[in-house]
Amino acid sequence: MATWWWEVMATENIRLDYSIIYSIIEPGSHVLDLGCGEGDLLYPLVRDKQIRAQGIELNDKAIQECVKKGLSVFQDDIENSLREYPDNSFDYVILNQSMQEVKKVDCVIQDALRIGTKVIVGFPNFAYFKSRIMLFFRGRSPITESLPYLWYDTPNVRFLSITDFKDFCAGKKIRIIEDHYLGEKKIVHLFPNLLARNAIFLITKQDR
Repeated sequence: MATWWWEVMATENIRLDYSIIYSIIEPGSHVLDLGCGEGDLLYPLVRDKQIRAQGIELNDKAIQECVKKGLSVFQDDIENSLREYPDNSFDYVILNQSMQEVKKVDCVIQDALRIGTKVIVGFPNFAYFKSRIMLFFRGRSPITESLPYLWYDTPNVRFLSITDFKDFCAGKKIRIIEDHYLGEKKIVHLFPNLLARNAIFLITKQDR
């Protein structure tokens, strides 16, 4: 089964972080994707794993692409929309490459943990060695593949490392079920806070 999903995702040239998330989610699950973009992650999940999918997205053009794919997407702000959902509404809530753009990230994660049994969080690692090199030797804000914006036009409002997020989870009594560290083209196993470009965590409340 593992070989099958890797073959599918590789054939479709799916991003590595999407492939990891695809592998985590169980077939038939009820899934909410926060900041779902054009639905490039939700669509193969619906097609191959028959999940019940719902997305939240602000961008009009992205929503139109989701509709073309037959996906159910609401136009809303992540920070204001979650409070409307009752507890345990979803099996998984996905917050991938969106957390660094959220102002009240603590509230968003706590709400995601309230409405979802498990939450998948993915973010660029600011402590990645290329970012460190650029900041140390050039004295400029880092621009990398995972942080491609100039300082004045970036949608990001915060920059965090893998270690930062682990400390956050420990302080908030959040249990980390799985952690995955991604390089440019493959999984990173050693010194992830230094060598990983992106990270994906599967988290839940400690009492679950």
